[in-house]
Amino acid sequence: MGTSGLRETDRGFVVTAVLFDLDGTLIDSTPAVTRCWTGWCHEFGVDPAELAHSHGRRAVEIIADLLPTSAPAELAEAARRLDELELADLAGVVALPGAATALAALGPAQGAIVTSARRDLAIARLGAGGLVPPATLISADDVQVGKPDPAPYLAAAHKLGVAPEDCLVVEDAAAGIASAKAAGMRSLGVLTNPHVTGLQADLVVNSLTDIEWAPGADGTIDVRVRATDLPA
Repeated sequence: MGTSGLRETDRGFVVTAVLFDLDGTLIDSTPAVTRCWTGWCHEFGVDPAELAHSHGRRAVEIIADLLPTSAPAELAEAARRLDELELADLAGVVALPGAATALAALGPAQGAIVTSARRDLAIARLGAGGLVPPATLISADDVQVGKPDPAPYLAAAHKLGVAPEDCLVVEDAAAGIASAKAAGMRSLGVLTNPHVTGLQADLVVNSLTDIEWAPGADGTIDVRVRATDLPA
């Protein structure tokens, strides 16, 4: 794999590639996600409070945890029903501030989206938010196990032809930060989800508007913090 090497600066990182989570990082889908999962829980007899620590994980794995005694066919039907609910509800799905600028700053081999959503849902939400996805999009359909396992982010690095240690992951969820760390990548946390606190990322900002993306002549991206006061 080609690499230019990751470097830390006093304002952030110089990296070869940036890997973005989707929901809660590039788009705000929280109202739709809440409606769909709440409706699904009511249909399947699950207390919605059990979803408290599920943000950032693949739906199939969440459902398997919520319905531990169900047969494989029943789990498949439960997942199919959630897909149906989510694809039908894109109301209020919008791009988060700074998302379009971040994606536009990266070249085809410099950026990827790595999401726990299925591919059709990810494309639908990106469209609803008016965002153009990069050429590389790793979805729940592309891996056997999701975040916090490193597999999704490692798959993106492999597809881009970039060494994992030269990648920066941008995330809003603890599961995603854990996935990045397990993959040997540095992480940038964004505090865009009011239900998520205490992100253990290498660097944390309030939103993508706090970041400047400066492409280098050598093919790297200088990821710089714009704000002078970072959140604790």
